[in-house]
Amino acid sequence: MKFLRQIGEYLFIVKRDPNQERSGMMKAMHGMNRISLLMFLVALLVMLFKFLLLPYFKH
Repeated sequence: MKFLRQIGEYLFIVKRDPNQERSGMMKAMHGMNRISLLMFLVALLVMLFKFLLLPYFKH
């Protein structure tokens, strides 16, 4: 469940633990993870649109 909580923190769905120490490197790592996760979700949406919805409009 810690994995899902971390993804929730990346996407700003869950508030982060205020007691957890955060260094500059940790902030940079979380920023890069957030960007890569958002890019992955956008790519999934593009693929779903391309393979599932676009063939119906080509008649």
